[in-house]
Amino acid sequence: MTEQATGAHHPQPRPRSGGQQSTTVEHVTGAQSLIRSLEEVGAETVFGIPGGAILPAYDPLMDSTRVRHVLVRHEQGAGHAATGYAQATGKVGVCMATSGPGATNLVTPIADAHMDSVPLVAITGQVASKAIGTDAFQEADIVGITMPVTKHNFLVTKAEDIPRVIAQAFHIASTGRPGPVLVDIAKDALQAQTTFSWPPVMDLPGYRPVTKPHAKQIREAAKLITAAKRPVLYVGGGVLKSRATAELKVLAELTGAPVTTTLMALGAFPDSHPLHVGMPGMHGSVTAVTALQKADLIVALGARFDDRVTGKLDSFAPYAKIVHADIDPAEIGKNRAADVPIVGDAREVIADLIQAVQKEHSEGQQGEAAGPRYAAWWTDLNRWRETYPLGYDQPGNGSLSPQQVIERIGQLAPEGTIFAAGVGQHQMWAAHFIQYDKPATWLNSGGAGTMGYAVPAAMGAKAGTPDRAVWAIDGDGCFQMTNQELTTCALNNIPIKVAIINNGALGMVRQWQTLFYNQRYSNTVLHSGPEADGKQPSAGTRVPDFVKLSEAMGCHAIRCESPDELDKVIEEANSINDRPVVIDFIVHEDAMVWPMVAAGTSNDEIMAARDVRPDFGDNEDD
Repeated sequence: MTEQATGAHHPQPRPRSGGQQSTTVEHVTGAQSLIRSLEEVGAETVFGIPGGAILPAYDPLMDSTRVRHVLVRHEQGAGHAATGYAQATGKVGVCMATSGPGATNLVTPIADAHMDSVPLVAITGQVASKAIGTDAFQEADIVGITMPVTKHNFLVTKAEDIPRVIAQAFHIASTGRPGPVLVDIAKDALQAQTTFSWPPVMDLPGYRPVTKPHAKQIREAAKLITAAKRPVLYVGGGVLKSRATAELKVLAELTGAPVTTTLMALGAFPDSHPLHVGMPGMHGSVTAVTALQKADLIVALGARFDDRVTGKLDSFAPYAKIVHADIDPAEIGKNRAADVPIVGDAREVIADLIQAVQKEHSEGQQGEAAGPRYAAWWTDLNRWRETYPLGYDQPGNGSLSPQQVIERIGQLAPEGTIFAAGVGQHQMWAAHFIQYDKPATWLNSGGAGTMGYAVPAAMGAKAGTPDRAVWAIDGDGCFQMTNQELTTCALNNIPIKVAIINNGALGMVRQWQTLFYNQRYSNTVLHSGPEADGKQPSAGTRVPDFVKLSEAMGCHAIRCESPDELDKVIEEANSINDRPVVIDFIVHEDAMVWPMVAAGTSNDEIMAARDVRPDFGDNEDD
């Protein structure tokens, strides 16, 4: 076992939702005990594939009326589906696989969930306890393999330990800083006879996440906020995890400070709100990136100062004092020293900050002077917003603009639609050109940047929220990694909608080759034919034919190549809800993601577009 369980999420009650407290002792097998435990912790949906070592668990699973199992086509799909389910519902996602290759196929989604702090429980079968360490058939040390990328993991070799371990796994995954927990169960433990009673006694003496912030730190932060002239609220995914979006809106409107939401925090604060200045980072808005660079105070809430936001770290936000609030104390000071460190759950931190700032106001520290104090700051911010808005050029040859495709999908989507993106150019365009005004409407692989995330994550989100529309925005490269899960969707009545932004290339890598490698397109061209030299215009990836492939997997499929067809095909997709829908959008291959801060450079070197460096009319005096 490994203990890496410091930190984060809003505390949850002991996991026993979905079941009554059991006073009777039942005589069962370890496998039956596992399924009963999953029922008691409220696991409604499990994504997985059976195999030899986990097979004993699948027999009683067949009889459960409370746990739905979705048979996926690849274990990676099970893991990403569980992640999408967790991100869309706020519940713990569950995936299951057998030993050896089944378990190792879960490593990528487990690592992905770890980077993005997603509550996930992965259950794997293991060879019989006496065979562990003998290189038995389909044996892999999955506990050792996943130790660096789990919040905690367990190896269970005794049937009587199963209820306690499952209860602990769900508790650890969903409390403190959420994250993935692995439960590896030996086959003989599943087959052995045991007793079952609920709830078990949990024994976690070293796991005590701090949720309540220290009052002194809150007071110090409030003083800095009321004294600042160029503050920024830098909001990360922790605000969504702690369900603190309502409190965040109150704090922002109370202070009048600009708000920037990271890629993982889109929807935590309404994009449409006048205080919102956009997403920061390598491909963030000019205003958001520059606001952080010019700020005299950054209030970081559930954010981790990662390299994609800071750019070259020693040149990031040179004038700013830092208030850093996070439930994981390991994050504070990890990349940027904090003037006021606050350990606590984001919801409690923000609620306490609101009271402390109000107290500062009432004592005359700022009073009605918030507007005038920030007037010069907002003059600058508004000038940058007006001068360097997000935008794109339409292709001169009449082909589809990928940005326009994604923008129209967002505009025509039903209210409450959830969007899941793959990784690359289409991910950044989806972040920029779809408006996110509510939490849990944007799912993506932020920290790991996992190609192949979108389709299975959308599947998991739709399984967890069947009444909401779910769109996967994917690239033709990403789509070819996990599209087999469309078969899972078709056979399990999970009618997601998939937009393939098909530019015939690994788009983001190709963009870097265009900018930094003299247009030498080494191994980024995905299409075939005379255009495959990378010098002729692409008509998108045609091998495979995504329309035929999607139809073969039970989907309704459409190809769109003209702007004149755009609204019609999107509306057709929105009208079909009895099966998955895939649209193959053939888009212009030379479209790029702007703004951009080149890797390893300072955020001061942001480019608003190719060869366009913003002029900020620098004035650093107070």
